[in-house]
Formats: sequence, C-alpha cells, structure tokens
Amino acid sequence: MALQINPSILSADFSRLADEAKAVEGADWLHVDVMDNHFVPNLTLGVPVVESLGKATDTPLDCHLMIEDPDRWAPQYIEAGAGSVTFHVEAAAAPVRLAREIRAKGARASMALKPATPIEPYEDLLPELDMLLVMTVEPGFGGQAFLDIMLPKIRRTRQLIDKHGLELWLQVDGGVSAATIERCAEAGADVFVAGSAVYGAQDPAKAVTELRHLAEKATTAPGTGDGLVTGR
Repeated sequence: MALQINPSILSADFSRLADEAKAVEGADWLHVDVMDNHFVPNLTLGVPVVESLGKATDTPLDCHLMIEDPDRWAPQYIEAGAGSVTFHVEAAAAPVRLAREIRAKGARASMALKPATPIEPYEDLLPELDMLLVMTVEPGFGGQAFLDIMLPKIRRTRQLIDKHGLELWLQVDGGVSAATIERCAEAGADVFVAGSAVYGAQDPAKAVTELRHLAEKATTAPGTGDGLVTGR
C-alpha cells in the first residue's frame, strides 16, 4: 500500500480548527486525539468537535481514543463522522467485540499499544483489525521526543502482520518528524502521525509532502526486487 501521512490536529491552532484542517487537505487522514483526563493526564477534543471537523474538511478523520471505556464511547465517534477509530487495548474490556462493532458500523477498526505493551499477546487479534498503532511516545501529550526503543517493536509487529498475510496498516504516533520518519518506515510502519512536524512548519501542506517523500525514500532499496526494504 502507499505510505500515508496523518497530521495530528492536536498540534494545530484550536482557535481556527477549520482553517487548520483545510491547510493539510493533501494528507491522507486527519488524526484526532481524544483524551479524557483519566486514561491519560490530559483533556482534549470530544464528539461535538469531531462532528464539526467532519463538516469542515473532506479529509477523512482518524480518531485516536485515549480514553477509559472505549467499548462504550467508540460508536459515538463513528456516528460523528470518524472513518477510522483507534482504541487502546489497555482500556478495552472486550477488544475483539469492540473491533467488530466498529467495523459493523462502517469505520476502520484500529488498536493502539502503549510503549510498554508488547504486541505478541495480541497476535491472534490482528485479523480483527484494519490498523494497529504502535505508540512511539507515552500517550497524553503532543511534542514529545521519539522513543527509539520502539523501533524493534515496530519490526516485530510488521513481521507478525506479514506472517499472517494481512492487509493491516501499521501506524506510528509520537515524535514523528523529518528526523525520525525514515527509521519508522525502514522498521515497517506505513502510516505516520505527525503533529508539530506539520503544524509547526511555515507551510503545513509542504511539510506533509516532504514527510511523505522521506518515508518513500526510506522504503526504496536497490536490489530488493519489489522496491521495499527487507523485512516489509
């Protein structure tokens, strides 16, 4: 699949969210971080803002629920217009049932893992998902430094996806920038959430294009036959 860049609206100017959403309409998805001040120590956007964003942009919304009880709340974000909903496995009571409900309601089902949460116990769940998110910072705040120790976990996750022959997107979120995106792509990620690297740039749309170029360059290796680095 083509590599995807998902700007995080968390790093945008909240006083002009509609304009900020339009500024990155060349992106694949608009990443919306939902925090409840319980699962993570921060409070951000909720259902009404997601609904408003959906009316303000044609870019599909990728909602990342950093909240307690996603089993209860996830369906509301689909009704508000989210095309993809990510829940944290650490917070979900019944992740398989929740993933199936998200899919049944017409959205892509995604599961997120905190940095300390291993992927291996959830190998059997992978066929139930459309995307898996490996957090490359501790969830809860934007602008954190990328955790290089997550790169082996990204590689292991890619290997499990390939082992089962799944069309499963592998997303990374946290500290993704021009300095780190190539390492993430080389490790096997194909969906990249970027916050300050996009909205902190003078030209957010150009930043999206540049990040996409860097990721594509990193996955191209001479002599691999299919044009992708080994391990993807």
